[in-house]
Amino acid sequence: MAARKRELTPERSVRHLFGAELRRHREAAGMSLDQLAEVVNSSRSHLGRIELAEYMIPPELPAQLDAAFGTDGIFVKLYALARREVHPDKYRRRMELETRAQAIACYAGQLVPGLLQTEDYARELFRVSNPEATAEEIEEKVAARMSRQALLRANPAPHLSVVLDEASVRRPIGEPVVMRAQLARLAELADTPTSVIQLLPFEHGGHALMGGTLNLLTLDDGTTVAYEESIATGELLEDRERVVRRMRSYDLLRAYALSPTQTAAFIRSVMEALTP
Repeated sequence: MAARKRELTPERSVRHLFGAELRRHREAAGMSLDQLAEVVNSSRSHLGRIELAEYMIPPELPAQLDAAFGTDGIFVKLYALARREVHPDKYRRRMELETRAQAIACYAGQLVPGLLQTEDYARELFRVSNPEATAEEIEEKVAARMSRQALLRANPAPHLSVVLDEASVRRPIGEPVVMRAQLARLAELADTPTSVIQLLPFEHGGHALMGGTLNLLTLDDGTTVAYEESIATGELLEDRERVVRRMRSYDLLRAYALSPTQTAAFIRSVMEALTP
């Protein structure tokens, strides 16, 4: 029995419209995913996920589709819009991409990133960010954040590279016992087989990533996407040119940051200075 086709939702975004048009033209041409994959030198699963708007559109694919279907530039035009689109379900999509990541690179300017937070540290952040939240609402958010960290315990686990601004370890969150436990965790993860943490000192001065956080996710197919976040907003970047710019900015910060060994020593010195 043939598998039931998943319903498409072209009204949700340009990416979804691209996928729906891909399926419509493919079926009108009487082509299976396998047949189209041979024509455009791709894989069946790759094209299937593009139809479902679950996968980035490779920059070379639109022109190949226009040539295959004789569509006179329709897919190139759709791609020009899709590559600039702020994805409507970017938070959910970011979580999905994170689970596929083989390597994660992160810059955090003010706070310890979620993948490295302790429960108590996360709890304090949720409390101060929404003082009106109930205890139950806060615990639900803490549980969700802790569940994200399961990917760091996977086998194999993605390699994690983190650059922390000095502010993220200097700014006390919660009582000293909370902050000491958080710093201890950072020191433990500063140099392991699957994680590297480096600290960017205040003395470095200004840089291109000030004012937010950045996550670079290298996926299981070798592509890299970026997710940058400010106080209450986030943007998923999948356009190659924009992602490469963020990668260059991150690489510069790594070059100016302390080594993992120096970072661990620095963090422990901050711990010792905290009032018990």
